Amino acid sequence: MEFRLLGAVSVATEVGVLPLGPAKRRSLLAALLLRPNHPVPVDRLTAALWDHEPPLRSRGVIQGHVSRLRVLLGGADAEMFGVELVTQGTAYVLRMPESLLDAHRFEELVTLARGQRAPADAVAMYQEALALWQGPALTGAYPSQPLLAAAQALEELRLASVESLAGAWSRMGEHARAAAVLRAEAGAHPLRESLSAALMRALQRAGRRTEALDWFHRTRRLLADELGVDPGRELADAYAIALRGADESEEEEFGAGRAAGQGGGPVRMSGRGAAAVAPPPATAAVAAPLTVPAQLPAAIDLLPRMPRGFHGRAAELTALSRAAAGEAPVCLVTGPAGVGKTALVTHWAHRHRDQFPGGLLYADLRGFSDTGEPALLEVLREFLLGLGVAPRRIPESASAASALFRSLCADRQLLVVLDNARASEQVRELLPGGARCVTVVTSRYRLRGLIASDAARPVPVDVLEPEDSAALLAAVLGTERVFAEEVAARRLAELCGGLPLALRVAAARLADQPDSSLGAMGEELADESRRLSLLDVEDTGVRAALRLTVRRLPASAAHQFAHLGRHPGRYVDRYMAAALAGTDPAGAEAALDTLAAAHLVVRTAPDRWTLHDLVRLYARGLDAGSDTLVRVLDHTVLTVLAAAHAAEPGDEPCFPLPADFRAPAATRTFTGREQAMDWYAAERDDLTLAATAAAAAGLHGRTWRIVLGMWPQIVWRVRDGWTPPLTAALDAARADGDARAEARVLALLGWVLTEEGRLSEALVHLEAAPPLAARAGDPHGEATALINLSLAQAALGSPEEAAEGCARAAALAHGVGDRNTERLALSHLARHHLEAGQWRDAHDTARAALALDTPEETPAATRILLRTALGEALVAMADETGGISHLEAAAREAEACGYDDGAVRALGALLRVSPDAGLKARHDAATARLTART
Repeated sequence: MEFRLLGAVSVATEVGVLPLGPAKRRSLLAALLLRPNHPVPVDRLTAALWDHEPPLRSRGVIQGHVSRLRVLLGGADAEMFGVELVTQGTAYVLRMPESLLDAHRFEELVTLARGQRAPADAVAMYQEALALWQGPALTGAYPSQPLLAAAQALEELRLASVESLAGAWSRMGEHARAAAVLRAEAGAHPLRESLSAALMRALQRAGRRTEALDWFHRTRRLLADELGVDPGRELADAYAIALRGADESEEEEFGAGRAAGQGGGPVRMSGRGAAAVAPPPATAAVAAPLTVPAQLPAAIDLLPRMPRGFHGRAAELTALSRAAAGEAPVCLVTGPAGVGKTALVTHWAHRHRDQFPGGLLYADLRGFSDTGEPALLEVLREFLLGLGVAPRRIPESASAASALFRSLCADRQLLVVLDNARASEQVRELLPGGARCVTVVTSRYRLRGLIASDAARPVPVDVLEPEDSAALLAAVLGTERVFAEEVAARRLAELCGGLPLALRVAAARLADQPDSSLGAMGEELADESRRLSLLDVEDTGVRAALRLTVRRLPASAAHQFAHLGRHPGRYVDRYMAAALAGTDPAGAEAALDTLAAAHLVVRTAPDRWTLHDLVRLYARGLDAGSDTLVRVLDHTVLTVLAAAHAAEPGDEPCFPLPADFRAPAATRTFTGREQAMDWYAAERDDLTLAATAAAAAGLHGRTWRIVLGMWPQIVWRVRDGWTPPLTAALDAARADGDARAEARVLALLGWVLTEEGRLSEALVHLEAAPPLAARAGDPHGEATALINLSLAQAALGSPEEAAEGCARAAALAHGVGDRNTERLALSHLARHHLEAGQWRDAHDTARAALALDTPEETPAATRILLRTALGEALVAMADETGGISHLEAAAREAEACGYDDGAVRALGALLRVSPDAGLKARHDAATARLTART
């Protein structure tokens, strides 16, 4: 199986290309493939599919395309290849081995080619990489701005690779081949000056000087006509070399002169010191004689040594190379403590050192160090000494030294690495002044001020993928030892969270104990109470690195961070964060923003944050109030109540608040059912963890309330493993001594067991629920329990008994004015009458239920089921026309509102009357959506 972006967006299998369908579906797949193995939020997918205002049902359209992609991938046995399209909260993730993606293989080959010393090896790798292209990137996708930008980025990398391939041919002396490669691309991209300059150099070296000059004048005219500009320095240099007919040695000498800072256009000095060759007509003429500048000192190299055991990071290295392109770029490499920012930048700098003939400067700004930050003048003094300034000539003021530093950089092509910066102001006076200088800054903070003031280009660095984590362990411990315990190595990498610092500390411990196994180390790290201490060695470790980061935080952010460690779940929004810290949502959001800038939390969605596992363990050890858990549980209880009310408006509250309830400053509000159901889906795991934490703390009243408050999602996704949390809720209700709660949980658990086909277990709970609710004085709960019991009775072949229970439930609900439950009871009663063949009773019951409210007041799902029952009854009573009318209306409404259960039932009834191909297609589509959802 192969996923393709380099050409038409497609999925190739052994039996052919999958029929992806319309452009919007291809666009959705492309957006997922551009970030494989990472959650892609729905809003980002929306931006990829629609340029302007998306349609009202955009989320449904996206869900439909995702469902169809899942069906296509499932039909192609994608799971065999490790491919899975999954939902993660409000985002989708295409999990896959990245080696199946042509764009990933292309970037890997290009990265490998750049590191080859032998040009023949580089040529082979570049050719293999470029052979993956089958046309313009992302062909067939909708031309939205995000996808056009991604396609352009891939095209830029392809063109750069073509130039590099030509350079490798030239190093082999194959100048004609280099010219042939470049001519096609230069013709297709006539305004790309680097291509034209490279082609001119290749033609000159191949002895085709006239062609080189002709290509220059052709390009010059085109630039003037199309853009109104003159050729840039690179193209003008190539023209001057061709004009002089220079051989390769002279060409290198000319380039060295430019790097050393000779000004103006390309010149050659005559014996009198005047320009012997003028610049081409399109550039400004040099009228005054030029003087050769004083000889500059040998290029300085202050870089730390090449990091040992560095592995992977191909994407980050590529991103850093892209960020370093252009005029005087400032690259900002950011990431959490211990993620390997310094190693990445040092490795990249060593690999690209030949691009900086003017020198390589490095300073550790110690922004997160116990030893304190160096003074600005101290750093500048080291730089100036390296650039050849005599000690007595170095200014005594920082501002003057900074000005001298910028002037000395003006004509140099050098790299400045500013490591471990704490703040933007620490960096600004150290930025070089040359247009050909590159500055790389590393920081645990995002340094947004530097982005705003100096257009710094962010290069985020995240934790390592499992394969790269295992390779890092192998670099320290040896390949044989790691491969002998491959599964244990992956487990070890998982426990270290892919954090290079943690992996190196774990590897250091193992290297010290050659007889110890990786599996044994993994078992030790699995103990959360010991994990951080095991990942410290001497003065190095995760805990020490995090302590230095947290120490720099403002008080409000540090307070918030300490309380995040007590959160039983994995994600927080601003309301949950406020409840944890005992603050308000605005203050919590500001603190979370500060923590995100320090890479202590990760923003996964506009109002959703999480912590790395090791960071969470560190935060858990900080001081926080003893009442934090109660606050967060009470916030959770109130929020599930609000979600249930929004999901099922008009329903009576499923429980009262605890007697000792502590109201939070604010809770999330929901605008309607869809938003509430999305929240349930995103928060399900965290809600379960909150209930578990409440049970462990003996807070039984909070335990069952949190689980019971999830009932709209339980009903919507009944076959989704709800038995364990409901069983825990039942135990909690009994421990809390709340008969009303016990009856309601019994009824819900019994219904879930019925849907799972575990009827004998279901009956035990369902038969106990109605009398318990009656003794607790809960007619609403008793009516619901009777309805749920009727479903199990019907499944066991007793429709008359089931009908009797539903009739009792309808009467109970009617007596207390609970129209929702009465309508539900009548709906199931109509269904039981249908199953018993009592067509007239089914018809009359469905009519009575529909008459309880106006159509607008009746919930859509109930209205659809009632109209379906009415239609089935009419068909059975020989009123086929009236029955089909009701069934068709029910089916269309179900399809329109996304109620696939109702659509399947109504369309199935229609197919029994009329086996129409169109109806069959609609039924199959609804079934596929339902299967994908459940």
